[in-house]
Amino acid sequence: MKLILFWLMFAPMNFLTEELPNIGVITKAINDGDANTLGQFFDETVEIAILDNEDMYSKAQAIAKVKTFFETAKPKSFKEMHQGTSKGQDSQYCIGNLTAGNGTYRVYIYMKVAGGKTVIQELRFDKG
Repeated sequence: MKLILFWLMFAPMNFLTEELPNIGVITKAINDGDANTLGQFFDETVEIAILDNEDMYSKAQAIAKVKTFFETAKPKSFKEMHQGTSKGQDSQYCIGNLTAGNGTYRVYIYMKVAGGKTVIQELRFDKG
């Protein structure tokens, strides 16, 4: 009986956390400057902000925009500082510091559940 209660209480939590993308893959892609891998997690339209240049882009345009950024500011390291999930488990965020080129950037990633999977809807690179 205790085993049944355990599964009834914790199985839904495991199901919800499995929907979220592997944040480790996303942060590794940023660390490696791999826009293609990062782009696998983009929504069909994504808000990309690189310094003062901010706009909505299609998935392909967003990948190209991030790829150009990574080429001009070659990533050296990315360190995740904060990570969290909304109360309803329908969105997740990650904030970290990227050392790239000759500077440091504060990176903000906002993800939301859409169409049964979690996708990046906003990605920001601000001067750190």
